Amino acid sequence: METLKTIIYFWMPQLLKGARVTVGLTVTAAGAGLVLGFFLALGKMSKNIILKKICGAYIFFFRGTPLLMQLFFIYYALPQIFPLLTINSRFFAAFTAFSLNSAAYCAEIIRAAIQSIDKGQFEASRALGLSRAQTMRYVIIPQSVRRLIPPVGNEFIMMLKDASLVSMIALVDITRAMSNIFNSTASAIVYIPALALYLIITAVFTLIFRKLEKRYSIYE
Repeated sequence: METLKTIIYFWMPQLLKGARVTVGLTVTAAGAGLVLGFFLALGKMSKNIILKKICGAYIFFFRGTPLLMQLFFIYYALPQIFPLLTINSRFFAAFTAFSLNSAAYCAEIIRAAIQSIDKGQFEASRALGLSRAQTMRYVIIPQSVRRLIPPVGNEFIMMLKDASLVSMIALVDITRAMSNIFNSTASAIVYIPALALYLIITAVFTLIFRKLEKRYSIYE
């Protein structure tokens, strides 16, 4: 059985390098997904029928197909269908797939948060002379943000765990690093520090979102 020294000096550097990829991908993709999701949510609520249909179709597609298949399509299939869209970087391919997928879920979260605001807020704002854009900017969206924290936190944690899928395109995250170590050592002990890393990272971000929720959320 491997000693603690073996785990620390030979395994942990590889696992920690993979952890940086996992965290980096999750944070950047979640941020991009949240921004894109905001515009998708506004588009789906738009009075423009064409824009509404396009945004609705986007959300339906990315929520209705597996993330792994989206990742495979972007990294493997897209270059064959459209050579100009070839993505050579595994990290960027994963970032693209995760961002597009997250945007669909964030769009529904944001739309639900905005529509949960009492309609009287809209009417009162219009009565005060605010335009629709001003009403959204100064009244509705600031209140909606408070409602977004819990579901966005859940989406982030889910993405953090789903990030293990990038090992399927040979991007060295925690899961891929663990697999490489297992293949070279045939030791199942490596699963223990790998699981511990996932738990630690998840616990840290869960704590961050809980503090944000406690400070800003309407849910007490």
